Amino acid sequence: MGIHYTYGANRGAKKMEKQAKKEKKLAERRAKKQAKSGIAEKPEKENTIPLDTVITLDHLTNPDKK
Repeated sequence: MGIHYTYGANRGAKKMEKQAKKEKKLAERRAKKQAKSGIAEKPEKENTIPLDTVITLDHLTNPDKK
């Protein structure tokens, strides 16, 4: 088994290492999630109709007309 006389002395350092590793992993997950959601939530603004206009058949059949 060995002698465990350094457990108490190294406990704080070990805890800090674990916490740093956990925070790094969480930061990587957040960055990956933000990058993934940033691509999916990219709306196109040029093809939108203003909210104060009424949508007519002309808007639906001829989207190039402004």
